[in-house]
Amino acid sequence: PAPFMIRPIRTGCWAAASSRRPPPLSEPAVDPLSLAVRTGLPVEMRYLLDAFPRERWPTAGMAGTAAFWLQMHAGFRAQQVRMQAVTDQWRSGRIDLRQLHGGLLPLLQNFLGHLDGHHRIESGQYFPAFSRMEPRIATGLALLDKDHDAIHAHLEALYRNGLAFHQAMAAGATGTTDAAARLSEVLDQAAAPLARHLDDEEEIVIPLMALRGDPHG
Repeated sequence: PAPFMIRPIRTGCWAAASSRRPPPLSEPAVDPLSLAVRTGLPVEMRYLLDAFPRERWPTAGMAGTAAFWLQMHAGFRAQQVRMQAVTDQWRSGRIDLRQLHGGLLPLLQNFLGHLDGHHRIESGQYFPAFSRMEPRIATGLALLDKDHDAIHAHLEALYRNGLAFHQAMAAGATGTTDAAARLSEVLDQAAAPLARHLDDEEEIVIPLMALRGDPHG
């Protein structure tokens, strides 16, 4: 099998990496804005979307970075759909483990590399510039930055389980089926948080660029 090489890289600009605190003595209350539980942006972070609602985007003639941002997000969603389709085929018995390996791992490598790189550019370059351009939305951008750390944990889990499946296939190990099942479960677990993040990020970033411009452009 082809080598499984791509690993997401944590960068110091990300929110959780910038603040190392000792673990709490007791379990903290669940943050209602955490990516794991929230169902959308709070009202105070939606004022840009109110001014430039999603239904206007297709007819607004957006170009440049805003259009590219939406294209990137559409690509991530499409990659998730393709990976889910391959795992569904395996779970239903329509393809075997070797076909799962050959169909899923190239998609997963591409997904990990592109999403990790996209997040590093956002957190390192665009979010700070957006905050300077529109200070009122800085808390929303900080929330999106925090999301990146939560998503990074999913990317790490995908990498580890993808590598375990690849190594089991290469060795002809008896646990290959279990490794494939674990990878499929981790893919399932990552799907909803990423979908939530992509939607919420678009509802801050796209109206911001449409109304205020591209800070790098």
